[in-house]
Amino acid sequence: MGRTHALTGWCAGLVAAPMVGAGSVHQAVAFAATTAGFALLPDLDHPGAGASRLLGPVTGALSWLLRRVSAALYALTKGPRDEKHTGTHRHMSHTLLFALGLGALTMWGTRAGGWYAVAGVVLFGVLLAADALGDWLLFVGGGATVWWAMTASAAGELQQLTGWLGVAVAVGCFTHCLGDALTESGCPFLFPVPIAGETWYELRPPAFLRFRTGKRVENLLIFPVFVVLAILLVPGVWQALTGLLEQPTVQAGQ
Repeated sequence: MGRTHALTGWCAGLVAAPMVGAGSVHQAVAFAATTAGFALLPDLDHPGAGASRLLGPVTGALSWLLRRVSAALYALTKGPRDEKHTGTHRHMSHTLLFALGLGALTMWGTRAGGWYAVAGVVLFGVLLAADALGDWLLFVGGGATVWWAMTASAAGELQQLTGWLGVAVAVGCFTHCLGDALTESGCPFLFPVPIAGETWYELRPPAFLRFRTGKRVENLLIFPVFVVLAILLVPGVWQALTGLLEQPTVQAGQ
């Protein structure tokens, strides 16, 4: 489900970008590329995920540590009706608290670390997204970020960059959780809110609305729909298309 997570993260990023002041094309693309990458990060809790394998032993070690912490948290907080589970995959990193916490940590870290921290977060996000969607995103997202940085006024825009990076990370992680909540397994993203005796209650829609990852519904319906949205949501694309459609009508009226 990696490419679907990244693509939905891209779309969510394009929707959220104007809300944080990233309204131009290159700002929105840089924001969306980062969000697309971090929409894959929650799966760092699985050793076989792209996020865990991205940087070899570095991300592998982070994956191992995340699984250990998640398992310990699950054992400590599970409710009387929670399943007998290891508490690793689709647990701690698949919660709203994790998304908000990582977003806040990113905002603080980039403000404290300056350009180096900003560049590191963006690069990691773009690499994650490119691993799922293709190397074209390295050029598009990376180029947009460099353009933004080169045309920025150093003090004011750096502060803006650090702010939107925190939002991009949080939106990406939360988008991942929403996607997983539509699958057969569901997602416990409201942890630690107790529901029906479960601290890690897997939210999911009615059975007829769920889909299995990697199967026909995802490949033939969900992914193609979001490919179209991924293009239409880029600033200026929808306006350009409607302008082209209206042009023959205007010419006919003349």
